[in-house]
Amino acid sequence: MRRLRCLLATVLAAGVGASASAAAPGAADHNRYKWRDADGNLHYGDSLPPEAARLGYEIIGPTGLIVRRVERARTSDELAAAKAAAAKAQAERSEADSRARIDTQLLAGYPEEADLQRAQQQQLELLEQKVTAAQISLRSQEQNLADLLGRAADVERGGKELPPALAKELKMLRKQVDDQRLVVARRQDERAQALERFAGETARYRELKAQRGAPSRTP
Repeated sequence: MRRLRCLLATVLAAGVGASASAAAPGAADHNRYKWRDADGNLHYGDSLPPEAARLGYEIIGPTGLIVRRVERARTSDELAAAKAAAAKAQAERSEADSRARIDTQLLAGYPEEADLQRAQQQQLELLEQKVTAAQISLRSQEQNLADLLGRAADVERGGKELPPALAKELKMLRKQVDDQRLVVARRQDERAQALERFAGETARYRELKAQRGAPSRTP
């Protein structure tokens, strides 16, 4: 009788084990795949179809936890947008690093605002000298051109044809004058840009000094 009861208990335990195994159809001793098709339907499987590789999938471990998630393949437009965003972020980081270096050099190079203003004034004086030199050269060339035009007018009033040499010289001098006027304009533009840059540099210097709690000590 006792032996019959033991045999019955063994049979019942085996049945419970088989039922438990049947109740967990998703259980496995290896990784499986989980994905959704183009219509949004959920799938599980031991192998991965090409569609899942394109749409994205998850790898499920034996314990039922996600081991790895693979995102869907991005379109060419999405890849281009991601590349542009990465390039923009890199440019912003580079600009920030450059700005930080400039700020450090600005404070290190000019302990006081008076030092900065003195350096700016020296640069401005050099630019003023270049503008003046260009203007003097222009006036000289314009005078030469006026003299040559006077000679040409005298020839024409005398009823004579303008000599080729004189015509060539006149053409060359006109070009020199035009070129020198461009030089003067360029020098004046450099001076204007420097003044604008100096104003921004001074404002930034004062801002940095204020951030560090130190007075700029303007003269």
